[in-house]
Amino acid sequence: MLSRGTVSSVAIALILVQLVVRGWLAATGNFYWDDLVLIGRASTLPILSWDYLGHSHDGHFMPAAFLLAGLSTVIAPVNWLVPAISMIVLQAIASFSVWRMIRVIAGPRAGLAALAALTFYLFSPMTVPAFAWWAAALNTLPMQAAMAWIVADAVLLTRSRGRRRDARMIVIRSSVVFVIALTFFEKSLFILPVAFVAAVLAARFTERPDDNAVPRTETAADSGPDRPDSALIRAFTSARALWASLAVIFVAWAVVFFSVSDATAGQHSATQTLRLVWRSINDAVIPSLVGGPWEWERWVPSPPMGFAPVWMIVLGWVVLAVLVWWAVTRRRGAVAVLVCTAVYVVGAQLPVLWNRSSANTALELAQTMRYLPDAALVITIAISLIAASPATARGEAVRHGGSPESRRLAPVIVPLAGALAVVSAVISLVSFSTSWRDDPTGDYLANAKRSLAANRDHPMVDQSLPLEVLLPVAYPSNQISHTFGRVQDRPDFAATTDRLNVLDKAGNMVPGAVTPARTVRPGRGSCTRPEVAGPRRLVLDGPLLQWRWTVAVSYCADMDGDVDMGLDGGRTVRVPVRAGLHVAYVQLEGRGRHVSVRPVTPGLSLHTGEGRVGEVAEARLVG
Repeated sequence: MLSRGTVSSVAIALILVQLVVRGWLAATGNFYWDDLVLIGRASTLPILSWDYLGHSHDGHFMPAAFLLAGLSTVIAPVNWLVPAISMIVLQAIASFSVWRMIRVIAGPRAGLAALAALTFYLFSPMTVPAFAWWAAALNTLPMQAAMAWIVADAVLLTRSRGRRRDARMIVIRSSVVFVIALTFFEKSLFILPVAFVAAVLAARFTERPDDNAVPRTETAADSGPDRPDSALIRAFTSARALWASLAVIFVAWAVVFFSVSDATAGQHSATQTLRLVWRSINDAVIPSLVGGPWEWERWVPSPPMGFAPVWMIVLGWVVLAVLVWWAVTRRRGAVAVLVCTAVYVVGAQLPVLWNRSSANTALELAQTMRYLPDAALVITIAISLIAASPATARGEAVRHGGSPESRRLAPVIVPLAGALAVVSAVISLVSFSTSWRDDPTGDYLANAKRSLAANRDHPMVDQSLPLEVLLPVAYPSNQISHTFGRVQDRPDFAATTDRLNVLDKAGNMVPGAVTPARTVRPGRGSCTRPEVAGPRRLVLDGPLLQWRWTVAVSYCADMDGDVDMGLDGGRTVRVPVRAGLHVAYVQLEGRGRHVSVRPVTPGLSLHTGEGRVGEVAEARLVG
């Protein structure tokens, strides 16, 4: 049997190895999709305002995640170093919290079983995709840390029958941890039922002495035959103050969430939800039990998806069946633990995948595995609970009556199987990292920052990020003014400019042009006889829908000055003009069949030539 000191040393070593591996994964990663949405909002709103913190992001209510993203953006805008460090720090907090939980549940003498539970959590592929994606990590890592901490506290209170000297402090700290987790991710509401069920399951067999428990003399009432003392009652009464506090927080936060969030908006499909759940279980959870999948593919701009071969899925089911058989036949009460675990792994995915479901939702969404970190933690709790359970009669017979050879092999086979699973998981992680890096976002952002710094003396009009970086569905967060809004070394983003430069797909600054969605008819005057001396409408060759359009119009002014330009349904923009023949590029919100022009400077007159209304693009692509 391993000594306590040896077990603790091995556990710390495993956590450090995980942090090194995760540090490498973070260092080789970069921003992706929702990360840019968080940056965009932090670049255009005060980070302490409710408009920023209270925003419902894709159905999520996560003010603390917004705050952390905002602070990162203010400190080092569009710089991956700060997010990468925050991910590693959060992972370290979660990993040490999980180890604390395992020691509390399984006990200091669990040894090899406790290390097996920790190893599963640290290296499970189910926790990798959500870690690598900064926006997802800001949600799920605080939830993992909080779930582990609160489960451990609940078990401590239950085992001490609520008589710990620090019981009040436990209730206070768990309540604070619960609130913090909820501010990062509303899914942290699941922590309360998980903690309660874990406390009930832990209360069935374990009667551990507690150094912090207040001694109490047993009375006749305490030992009477009619006094109910089921695990359910013991877990409830021993930690009633904790459950009451967490329940109040649960209800209050649920009310706030449903009043703020738009999580239930859109079309949903019950049939597709069930298909997604099955795909997640069969193609993601089951292969992860043997360290898979090894193959990750990416269809940019989508995240990587794991594709486990049939043999790995079959092997995963076989391993699961063997582990279930061993637990049921060797450990008392294992059936209840396994059933509760299965209910959570399946049930916790239903609301998430329901929110993502529609008749056209690709089933490969479930293979991204970013919705599974909390499921991996619940499985870790299950391993710890089974390790803490007493052996069945058959288990005792096998342990004491087995051959000396089998008793010698057991301490070798278990670590060997664990090592093979870790190697398999590392292969999966390396494959995931290769796929994760197959994304143009990082290179685009780096090139764009250099290009903006080199052209900071001339204003730029806004433009969209490349489709490979962020799709228009994220508008207006897909605009460069949002992404680079807090970058200091850049040109001003303005509604008008006299020289159109744009960022190409690689992030390099190149000459720009306006696509000819509509054309502007030339005025009837000339440079010697300017026709625009007062309010005038520039006629288009067709109607415009309500949108933000870019107008490119040539003009000849008789003096320097300003004019107002606008579209129907939008605000006017003041445009500086210069004497002589020039081109003005103006971004206008609105619709209609004409562009309104009105000289503001007294005595200013100008003649307008042909023009275009459309989107900004590279000049070489427009012609």
